[in-house]
Amino acid sequence: MKRYSGRSRAASVPRVVARRFARPVRLGVGVGVGLSVGLMAANVIAATAALADQTDQAQAATPTTPADKAAPPVAASASNAVLPTVTVNGASGNAWRARTASVAGYDNASLQNTPASITVVTRAQLDDQQAKRLSDVVRNDASVNKDYAPVGYYEGFSIRGFALDPASAYRLDGLTLSGEQQVALENKERVEILKGLAGIDSGVISPGGVVNYVSKRPENVASVTAGVDSRGSTSAAVDLGRRFGPDDQFGLRVNAAKENMHSYIDGTNGRRTFGSIAADWNIDPRASLQLNAEFQQWIQRSASGYQLLGGTVVPSAVSSSKLLGAQSWAKPVTTDALNINGRFDYAFNDNWRAYVAAGRSRTMIDDNVAFAYGCYYVSSCGAGGTSPYFFSSNGDYDVYDYRSPGEYRRNDEMRVAVDGKFTTGPLRHDVLFGTSALHRVVHLSDAVYDYVGSENIYGDDVDFAPSPNSPSVSYPQLDAWQYSLFATDRVSLGEHWEVLAGGRAVFLRQKAWTSQDGPETGTDKSALLPQIALVYKPVAPLSLYASYSKDLSLGDQAPVRASNAYAFLPPVESHQYEIGAKYDWANRLSLTAAVFSISKPFQYAEPDASEAGYTFVQRGTERHDGIELSASGRVTERVSVTASVAAIRARAYDSGTPAYEGHQVINVPALRAALNADWSVPGLAGFDLLGGIEYSSSRNANEEGTARVPGWIVFNAGARYTTKLAGHRTVVRLWVDNLFNRYYWSDAGEQQGDAYLFLGAPRTARLSVTYDF
Repeated sequence: MKRYSGRSRAASVPRVVARRFARPVRLGVGVGVGLSVGLMAANVIAATAALADQTDQAQAATPTTPADKAAPPVAASASNAVLPTVTVNGASGNAWRARTASVAGYDNASLQNTPASITVVTRAQLDDQQAKRLSDVVRNDASVNKDYAPVGYYEGFSIRGFALDPASAYRLDGLTLSGEQQVALENKERVEILKGLAGIDSGVISPGGVVNYVSKRPENVASVTAGVDSRGSTSAAVDLGRRFGPDDQFGLRVNAAKENMHSYIDGTNGRRTFGSIAADWNIDPRASLQLNAEFQQWIQRSASGYQLLGGTVVPSAVSSSKLLGAQSWAKPVTTDALNINGRFDYAFNDNWRAYVAAGRSRTMIDDNVAFAYGCYYVSSCGAGGTSPYFFSSNGDYDVYDYRSPGEYRRNDEMRVAVDGKFTTGPLRHDVLFGTSALHRVVHLSDAVYDYVGSENIYGDDVDFAPSPNSPSVSYPQLDAWQYSLFATDRVSLGEHWEVLAGGRAVFLRQKAWTSQDGPETGTDKSALLPQIALVYKPVAPLSLYASYSKDLSLGDQAPVRASNAYAFLPPVESHQYEIGAKYDWANRLSLTAAVFSISKPFQYAEPDASEAGYTFVQRGTERHDGIELSASGRVTERVSVTASVAAIRARAYDSGTPAYEGHQVINVPALRAALNADWSVPGLAGFDLLGGIEYSSSRNANEEGTARVPGWIVFNAGARYTTKLAGHRTVVRLWVDNLFNRYYWSDAGEQQGDAYLFLGAPRTARLSVTYDF
């Protein structure tokens, strides 16, 4: 599978790429936050008991949730609210439509006026679609694709055709996560997806974009949710919150969940446990403090992906339920994830505000799998010139005992920023400036990765003896720092024109090791990342913009089969040009369009005369040109929709290897679309019918473009019924993924020079009941 835990000891695996060849290179966060896990657990338990006892009194005293009290008084006068409120719209389906986001440099910025392409999936849509993981969320955006997302392991994605870096592309409340985890959704208010370069907001990052999870804030709420699906999975979750104190200046919210997962792939069942706490303190009308902590343990067997047969043919008639390389001794993958952050806001007056935010995100993974890869050890492998890095042309493949315990990754970050408003003559300025520090640490072991036997994708499972070898102890493999200074000024020139200009100065310093006693390698790099945008508003509902952004991302790591195995290529610069339009139709439907072009150096395994046959290089340009269309809101009083279309032309140029040019790059469909609708049924109060359609055109399954997986259409359907039981609001939800049980390849991602294929999940129905008390 994808991320081999670091740098492979390939001696026991001749000419074979290690599973999960992880890039331990990416950045992290500057200062740890002094919150102990023990204290968090104690607070969760104590708060849960107290809230359970006080809920009835709170409901009697507070008939409606005072959303205005969830934020300090300064929030009413500042465009960047200290503690953002949660807006609940009464019209059918209107809760699917968001109006603000926090991923474009400013807190809670208006989507209509932000010169960037942003999708927000709201809490209401997460609930209606019964989303459990990020792959359930991003299917609402046609620009986002799976990019190596196996069952039982953390998922990979691409935006606009560029793979997201798990070490820097995922955020929680604006602070960097260690993305090697399945982030829980029970305590999230919304998920924001910024598409394209985000240099001012993000610094060193892959050019695809950013995914930001926004936590629920404390308010008076008490609910329990129970769920089941058609495969036997069960789940239970509780959401308890309360504001208290003489002026409701204190707030506390606890979320907890337990899930037993029954997968559609045989032998990959699992379980997870989750708990979180969010606390607010509105210290006075100018100052506020918020703290968040969450912990999740995810235990599940992981599934290997298929590979091209003979390196050129997509497997056919294989079962979506088959676990490749199934072995009785294979242990599950265990992932423990802890995310903590805090933020202090202070408003000097109605126009000027400052904040300090800090966070820590830590993952610990025991990675175990009987991994299916290549065909080096089977006699059929050489038939017809088959490469050992693919399955044999008749379906034979090798099985490896892979064990990598104690994979430790930690991101620490601190950010200090000031934003304010002022005028200079006829010009109005909205400025933001500050500094941040990001520190990433990775500890990995020398994993066991030993051949144990060979099987066939169409044959019965064969049990082999596991390897007698043991992995080494975990040791440091990466220590990376990123410091940055950033500033931006949004200048309004009258009622119709705005200019946004700014940039981020980035200073990157990192050290890496390939073994416990191996030599240290280092990288020192600095860059200035500018961003400029012009916005024109001819009429109030319409906003037109044009923008340019420059970004810096770390070079890829050479795969083990290359002559320069494990080498890290130099950092690369990316450039993006984008023009777009946003229209707010009748204050009920948001319509957006964007045209973009993103380019970066092309990184690939170049065939050559070396003993390995390949050298990993940067040569030429990879350019993705595309068009995005989207809609969100109410079409009629009873029908609401979210819709997304993305057409992307992704090509390599001037690489010196003609086989890699003239066609779409691997795993990027030329056209993707997603449509979801909510219809409030007339005459049936509280009853809504839900539906969705996902479409993907065919995509290349290898770099040469000689193998393709077919396009597909998947239909989803559901219903929501809202009523009262014993005087308490109760919501029953049904959602069916892949309604017509379509058989399709959902993912043809490449990872470190190897291509993998994953089948989409068959039809799955989910039923849940939420009861407010």
